Amino acid sequence: MRIKFIMLLVAVLIVSSIHPLSFSQAQNQTGSILIVGGTVIDGSGAPARRVDVRIVGDTIKAIGNLKPLPNERVVDARGMVVAPGFIDIHNHSDRGLDREPTANSQILQGITTLAVGADGGSPASISEYLKRREAQKIGVNVLTFIGHATARAQVLGEDFKRQATKEEIAKMASVIEQGMKDGAFGISTGLEYDVGFPSSTEEVVTLSKVAAHFGGIYMSHIRDEADLMLTALGEAIQIGKEAKIPVQISHIKMGTVAVWDKAAEAVKMVEAARKKGQDVTADCYPYDAWSSTITVLVPSRRHDDVKEVTKGLADVGGGANVLVTSCSAHRDYEGKTLDEIARANRTTAVEVYMQIVKDGGAGVVCRSMKESDIETFYKQKWVMVSSDGGIGMRHPRGAGTFPRVLGRFVREKKWLTLEEAIRKMTSAVAMRLGINDRGLLRKGMKADIVIFDPEKVIDQSTMMQPFAEPIGIAQVFVNGVVVVEASKVTGAVPGTALRHQFIKTRKSS
Repeated sequence: MRIKFIMLLVAVLIVSSIHPLSFSQAQNQTGSILIVGGTVIDGSGAPARRVDVRIVGDTIKAIGNLKPLPNERVVDARGMVVAPGFIDIHNHSDRGLDREPTANSQILQGITTLAVGADGGSPASISEYLKRREAQKIGVNVLTFIGHATARAQVLGEDFKRQATKEEIAKMASVIEQGMKDGAFGISTGLEYDVGFPSSTEEVVTLSKVAAHFGGIYMSHIRDEADLMLTALGEAIQIGKEAKIPVQISHIKMGTVAVWDKAAEAVKMVEAARKKGQDVTADCYPYDAWSSTITVLVPSRRHDDVKEVTKGLADVGGGANVLVTSCSAHRDYEGKTLDEIARANRTTAVEVYMQIVKDGGAGVVCRSMKESDIETFYKQKWVMVSSDGGIGMRHPRGAGTFPRVLGRFVREKKWLTLEEAIRKMTSAVAMRLGINDRGLLRKGMKADIVIFDPEKVIDQSTMMQPFAEPIGIAQVFVNGVVVVEASKVTGAVPGTALRHQFIKTRKSS
């Protein structure tokens, strides 16, 4: 009887050892972890292979046909894909991490590293921001850019609706220099937004030269993503050429009816620059709707001009395509389109727009892109996956971007192979940012790992339910610690702040 009991106990221990880690185990782990039975896609673009992965501490110790060590915790990944944790090169969780350090909506997508400080807006002090993230303890790794608009606002204050003087540009350059010294990965611009819009190309070139000196990149929300998209793209390429700095085009898109079906022209422009030796790449989110402030709908900034506003709304297909997501002056407008608000108030979408801007503005989601253009961009080797989302964002990309690409663009539409999609989410981004210890499943790399079901992974967030969680992301490790287990957040906070290491050259994919 005693022998049978011992045999039963041994059997139970063996079976339990191959179940995914529990939160308590993850919190108290002192030995190694072995992920067995999974299909490893290492992030390089190489074919998938059946191998095991051993984690010791925060590092990948070995990859191959491995046997469990004594007392080693074993994770059963049969039927699953094991990949590097996803790196989001364009994220807006800057402040979101303050209220939700576990970054639930981000890690549930498989994201393990966030790049914040995008679109020209960044923490005022990069040093203080990164120190705060380290002291706070967070569930993801985070890095940041230094924002052009942030520097502009510091120097010009409320008097930003004009070009800056040489003296003012020199002061901005000092802000950029300090940001780079503090660990920023480059300079970001949001030239379509109010603070950045008045700046000259020469101003941006001068400031980008500072970031280039420290081996950073130029990441730009270009001056126009609508009718003048191709002109604005040309300006970004010009800035990179003159400043001798790598260029990253943020959330590349053809944002209005006038430029629909012209993605191929944008691709030709980038390819031409690359053939001449320029380092130009881009990222793209997998949705046909963008999220921004309502004022970008009227590029001329003449928000009280009926003709201009009428044209702005027509460019995106009308007020029915503009959904108000946040409006402090009119909370009852939230969740409704401009057309719906107009009907309820017996007025026009143009009048509603002008009233909203007069009363302080609003956040909007605008459906104004074609899927065929998105497909064209995603099929380019130099285009990466990004969310342009973040914690608490009222757009489905904030909770669904990476699972959407895996489920819809890979499995359903077959635009990409799984290996290529994961490369666009991992090593391509790490290479672009100059991160040399993440983005690949290789011995010696940091243990940022996602385990997902390739047959089930999909986004569930929508315009009306932007916070719906994805399915199919089973387990996520950040620096060797489980932050997602059985598709649930564990509450662990093993993330760290990443600082740019100054290098003189960096080549993208």
